[in-house]
Amino acid sequence: MLSNLPVQNPKPDAKRFIDILMGKIKVSKPPLVEYLVDDVILKPIIKDLLGRDWVVDVGDQNSREAYLDNYIEFWYRMGYDFVRYERGLPFLEKTVLGLDVSLGVNKQRTWADQHHGNITTWKDFESFPWPKIEDYDFSHFEYINNHLPDGMGFMTCHAGGIFEHLSMIMSIEGLSLALCENPALVKAVVDEIGELIMLFYEQLLGLDKVIAIFQGDDMGFRTGTLISPAHLREYCLPWLKRLAEITHKHNIPFFLHSCGNLRNIMEDLIVDIKIDGKHSFEDAIIPVEEFQSLYGDRIAILGGMDVNILTTSSPEQVRKKTRWLMENCGVERRYAIGSGNSIPSYIPVPNYLAMIDETLRY
Repeated sequence: MLSNLPVQNPKPDAKRFIDILMGKIKVSKPPLVEYLVDDVILKPIIKDLLGRDWVVDVGDQNSREAYLDNYIEFWYRMGYDFVRYERGLPFLEKTVLGLDVSLGVNKQRTWADQHHGNITTWKDFESFPWPKIEDYDFSHFEYINNHLPDGMGFMTCHAGGIFEHLSMIMSIEGLSLALCENPALVKAVVDEIGELIMLFYEQLLGLDKVIAIFQGDDMGFRTGTLISPAHLREYCLPWLKRLAEITHKHNIPFFLHSCGNLRNIMEDLIVDIKIDGKHSFEDAIIPVEEFQSLYGDRIAILGGMDVNILTTSSPEQVRKKTRWLMENCGVERRYAIGSGNSIPSYIPVPNYLAMIDETLRY
């Protein structure tokens, strides 16, 4: 049973949220955090819980603003201190269609093509249609920034990170081959991506309500990084460092969402790149409480409620785990409660709401 949702009189405090995660203040109750919430989850909450009409952004100004109004209201009424939103440059990347049963019978979504990239040769590179920053429409970001309720902040980033776009433009198979056979091509591709995302950041960091960059860049899988740590250090991490540096020059933190087992590059991320917080945890890799015991004295720990628990447990089991995380990870620490990864389409809405409601009533 929900007793606190939707929040009737929200009092978001973005400054307090950041102060907690940066270790400036200690609290007995951690704030909420989230990375992404799928539209499949948003829609019933917007309609049934908030009593608003669901509007799809079809590209015109009216539908876009109506969708973003709903989006802002969702984060506000769920008790967050911020809105997190991302979009990215339209890099030309090959995808394949595949079934996604969480969307319904015979529903499909696009997945990255792991075997065939759009750049495999120098000829491909020279003819590749790199997007131009001057052609990009930043109005989505500007609208959110200018329509936040009092007290709320804006956490944002470029959708897709350095490694993610490198591995999708070249494909993970093509990238793996090129690292051995044509490393100069890999460097050329990653440098183009990095330069463009840097220009994208300059636009985002000009918005006055941005309280943090919360960048996603999935670099790992269950047992290690997707390419060798040495290759990540040579090609991708220098650009991640530059993104963190430009963020820090604006006196705001740089949080990283990255899936997989990153233990072999964690010192690079903390010491060299200087991330301020880490998100994305899976119990099968390392439970969030173990990660916190290793690194929680140096960076903020974001989320950690395993997606498997959110997906397969009962609402009461989710509540129990939420209380456990708050009591064991959140008291007087740089911690915020939320999912271990995101809220994808297949998580039952009652389970997601149970996690939020239990946090608010703690």
